[in-house]
Amino acid sequence: MQLTGNTILVTGGGSGIGAGLAGAFHRAGNQVVIAGRRRDALEAVANQYPGMTHLPLDLGNLACIDAFADELVRRHPDVNVLVNNAGIMAVEDLERSVPRVIRAVCSTNLIGPLLLVSRLLPTLKQHPRAAIVNVSSALAFVPKASMPTYSATKAALHSYTQSLRFQLQDSSIQVIEIPPPMVYTDNRPTDANGVGVDEFIDEVLSELASHPEAGEAVVSAARRLRFADRRGEYEKQFTAVNPMPQKGKS
Repeated sequence: MQLTGNTILVTGGGSGIGAGLAGAFHRAGNQVVIAGRRRDALEAVANQYPGMTHLPLDLGNLACIDAFADELVRRHPDVNVLVNNAGIMAVEDLERSVPRVIRAVCSTNLIGPLLLVSRLLPTLKQHPRAAIVNVSSALAFVPKASMPTYSATKAALHSYTQSLRFQLQDSSIQVIEIPPPMVYTDNRPTDANGVGVDEFIDEVLSELASHPEAGEAVVSAARRLRFADRRGEYEKQFTAVNPMPQKGKS
């Protein structure tokens, strides 16, 4: 992916990884559009970067995606990079499932991004260089049992990204996956497997710059889970992610 001279849409751009990516892409010399549910959060990010714009988007409300895409292309016909970053996490007890939570996580993390890709593909194909960047998760590869729907949607997004990359291999669109590890939005990691937002963003940009044709940007802290199966360590890492609770002594 070329890191400058693009017009980039970043979903979930009002906080966390999305805000970090948006700022980094802006500083690298791109026109950046951020989208998200909270207008005040979007405005707070955009106000830090002259020229950055924002549009409201709730990916959990699937009915609004067509109108959002129309407005985006009307305002920014040169948009050539989509960063599907928006996502929500939920801790769930599967014996007491809440359908509303399941629907929200699936819509925001998977169905919405897929519909947005489908809607923007005709526009992206018009550009000689374009990219779709899907932000999945290290938990796509080793799930966290307490967040089953979140982990499942990210695994599905990984699978979809592979298929999308294959189908677009002869087009001008590069398909990239970024699987974050645990990222601490206050930049204060509490364990060796997590990173702060700034460190994560710096390493992602370094990976993209060093390997501009690569299909993945995997930071150091994500590699333990991302490549667990390849290294024959899946069971070990699954146990590490999902430790059995300590039983009290009688």
